Amino acid sequence: MNLKARNDATPSLRIIPREQHVISRKNISKAALRVLYRLNEAGYTAYLVGGAVRDLLLGGHPKDFDVATSATPEEVKKLFRNCRLIGRRFRLAHVVYGQEIIEVATFRGTGEDDGDGDRHIVDGRIVRDNVWGTIEEDAIRRDFRVNALYYDISDFSVRDYVGGMQDVEDRVLHLIGDPATRYREDPVRMLRAARLAAKLNFRIDAAAAAPFEELGPLLLDAAPARLFDESLKMFLSGHGLKSFHMLEQCGLLKFLFPATARALKRGDHALRTLIEQGLANTDARVVEGKSVTPAFLFAVLLWGEVRDLAHAWMVKGVEDSVAWTRAATHVVAEQCQRVAIPRRFTITMEEIWSLQPRFEQVQRKRVFRLMTHPRFRAAFDFLLLRAAESPAIHELGEWWAHAQQLPHETLAAALSGSGAVPEAPVATSASAAPRKRRRRRKPNGKSGAA
Repeated sequence: MNLKARNDATPSLRIIPREQHVISRKNISKAALRVLYRLNEAGYTAYLVGGAVRDLLLGGHPKDFDVATSATPEEVKKLFRNCRLIGRRFRLAHVVYGQEIIEVATFRGTGEDDGDGDRHIVDGRIVRDNVWGTIEEDAIRRDFRVNALYYDISDFSVRDYVGGMQDVEDRVLHLIGDPATRYREDPVRMLRAARLAAKLNFRIDAAAAAPFEELGPLLLDAAPARLFDESLKMFLSGHGLKSFHMLEQCGLLKFLFPATARALKRGDHALRTLIEQGLANTDARVVEGKSVTPAFLFAVLLWGEVRDLAHAWMVKGVEDSVAWTRAATHVVAEQCQRVAIPRRFTITMEEIWSLQPRFEQVQRKRVFRLMTHPRFRAAFDFLLLRAAESPAIHELGEWWAHAQQLPHETLAAALSGSGAVPEAPVATSASAAPRKRRRRRKPNGKSGAA
């Protein structure tokens, strides 16, 4: 593997001096600075690299700071007592300072000239890669040119070997090397392209986007656990709605969330509204520093298929609760083959879905029993998202919102009478109206009434 094959040109160094860029040490983590200085003092070269440099140049505030160095993982560990080595596919050093982890990676090399190192490739996909090299080789081994920028702590300059600085200025994502080859090495790079374009408000270079349709199926071979992590980065980092639109635009949604893609393909405008509003609400919570949960996000994305399957089984005569359970189990099982959603989240998702028909039962005991359910709040928020499904669902959401504001005694009295909550209409979904409760008969055959 030669350099030209990976970058279509020999790497050419451009040094951007301190006065020509906006990066300041005051915006860099103190822990990252300590790692950089310690490695330099020990005689190794070390640079801040990747997304942190890119985001600092764009005026952002990175959450993670990565370091690239000439020191091997074992040499890094000798320098830092607070270091642990991780990874098999990519050997890395993690230097831990309290809650912060600085990821330190040795310069990666091409490794073809002398055969040294540990690299294993299967069908063009890199499954293990621990070959050390020079900073020039490391630069062309990275995925996007904007991620191959190095901040030099010794003179505060930025080192650019592949044209990443120009891409930052032009707000465009170019892959380093031949796109098809790079995607075959690691199919998840296609998702990263969509995520970064959404996060940075960049456009994807036409050559980088061209192979998506042909190579998208390679994502089916990616580890589901890795796709779960990538999904969280896309949807729980404050730019989820843009990421969703980018996945659709790139034709990648069907490979990551097939059930969602199928449901949207049926032209369900109310479902699209629900998904987009759910993602927008999640983005707003992230910006405000509020907690978010993957369970609610995945419940939103998969709702259309669960609802349609449950209704189809109910039409065939399957009992309602069984139909909902069967639909949830089927959709979750299919999705987990693509994205490994942990059980603790799928349980919550299934509870949110199963509680939706219970909102239509406004009898006194059922209302108070539902309000005490541990997942009531999440399920109610989900009900509000469903408002576009029908006027009845919209009114139902208003009824429950008003009911929660009433004192317990007032609500109990209203439900014991006509069932109408003052100043709020009682509405039921056309899909499943509340059933009248039959009186239980005593063993002697007489009615339970006195």
